[in-house]
Amino acid sequence: MGRFVNPDNSAFQNVINSEIYVDKTGLLAYINKVLDTTEKFICNSRPRRFGKSITAEMLTAYYSRGCDSKALLTSLKIAKAQDFQLHLNKYDVIHFDVQWCMMDAGSPENTVPYINKQLIAELHLCYPEVDLQMVETAYGAMSCIYAALGKKFIVIIDEWDVLIRDEATNQSVQNDYIQFLRGMFKGSEPTKFIRLAYLTGILPIKKIKTQSALNNFDEFTMLDAKIFAPYIGFTETEVRTLCQQYHRDFDEVKRWYDGYLLGEYHVYNPKAVVSIMMWGDFQSYWSNTGTYEAIRPLINMNFDGLKTDIMAMMAGDKVKVRTKSYQNDMVSFKNENDILTVLIHLGYLAYDCKMKMAYIPNEEIRSEFVEAVEENHWDEFIEFERKSRDLLNATLDMDSPAVAENIEKIHMDYTSMIQYNDDNSLSSVLTIAYLSAMKYYFKPIRELPTGRGFADFVFVPKHEYVNIYPALLVELKWNQSAETAIAQIKERKYPSALESYTGKILLVGINYDVKTKEHQCRIEEYQC
Repeated sequence: MGRFVNPDNSAFQNVINSEIYVDKTGLLAYINKVLDTTEKFICNSRPRRFGKSITAEMLTAYYSRGCDSKALLTSLKIAKAQDFQLHLNKYDVIHFDVQWCMMDAGSPENTVPYINKQLIAELHLCYPEVDLQMVETAYGAMSCIYAALGKKFIVIIDEWDVLIRDEATNQSVQNDYIQFLRGMFKGSEPTKFIRLAYLTGILPIKKIKTQSALNNFDEFTMLDAKIFAPYIGFTETEVRTLCQQYHRDFDEVKRWYDGYLLGEYHVYNPKAVVSIMMWGDFQSYWSNTGTYEAIRPLINMNFDGLKTDIMAMMAGDKVKVRTKSYQNDMVSFKNENDILTVLIHLGYLAYDCKMKMAYIPNEEIRSEFVEAVEENHWDEFIEFERKSRDLLNATLDMDSPAVAENIEKIHMDYTSMIQYNDDNSLSSVLTIAYLSAMKYYFKPIRELPTGRGFADFVFVPKHEYVNIYPALLVELKWNQSAETAIAQIKERKYPSALESYTGKILLVGINYDVKTKEHQCRIEEYQC
């Protein structure tokens, strides 16, 4: 048993000992299938606080021959697999955290030499019969051991991308690290001594520089998680179970922490969910992550359309994003699409892979964007928020003419790039227009299922404002009338969607007339 070679299971033991542990060992069944196959090279990127290290520790506890994990894993899902004991603690495992190694090495420049030196020393202790005196690299040592004894290795690297991510402008460090990765995983020789390679970090494999070194890896990302989807964060089913166990309001937890859509799974940030279960305080737990400071310069970059898109997403809208040009580092940004893509990988935006659209996933992240924008003192945001606040106040005062006038003004001044051609474009304008409502309301619910149809917009006030601000049921019409919109709300019983809501409800009907190019509005208080 060593620090990096054949480590014990103590790290994963601590995870299981925690008050809240959600069993993700089902992933091991997939990993077992790809051992010693061409799919054995895996890179799984995900944001901070999404369980990267825990997954790496789980793999180590299961495969490392430096420990006995049968008792530790017997009650978990993997124990039900037919091949559970076939692979249990049977393999030589190398597991290290690049970020920790960089700190212990003293500098980025010393990191690769440090990793090689430490691994060679431990491999020599494990296999003293193999002559490693002339070997200078860890992969060279692994090759020698395989040639002499036929031993293969499982290599697990946590924070694999830290030198790519944080030292992107340091050409010498980049070159040394890429050469190390190439020797470790690329070419015919590593395919002989590597039984499994599992890399985990925040960013996907960097294009151009490291792609040639790691183009044999299957990637599982926040853009396309594939089979890893239910193992990245907590699923909705798992969160429901925790809410029942800890007597938390699931609907409220969903509002605050849901929003990441990976395949068919709604995924929650584990750090946030565990925190709300333990402490019961609905707030943003995200600002404790290392990436929070990174978003401020990102959203402040002077790319056309970026600030408009950020404001639209803060208001609850989705925006188109092209993810192909992003180079997977923290310096190579050519346009707003690159900024939006890196924010997806960092977890500050979610991604709808079917629609190719980015959006702010939940209330927790939205509050982080609000704070970042306010601290940056965007002139555009300050002025726009003032006009949006006028619109909200007019709505609350049930001043229909003022609402119509303000929507028209906001459209002309701030969203002129949205050409009215259907009711979808009207929806986009309305979303942005009510941006100021985010202080008092949750993200607007689009097309909420109701009695006999779907309400276009539903604004539900946050709990602390429920006695001050009414819920808003908004129906949009295109070339009809505001009265028609109100009639539809009543006829189709849209308020039934808010049966459990005990506060005041306003019905808001808005129409855009193509001929006159004017908005009309009608507002009524809902009478039970």
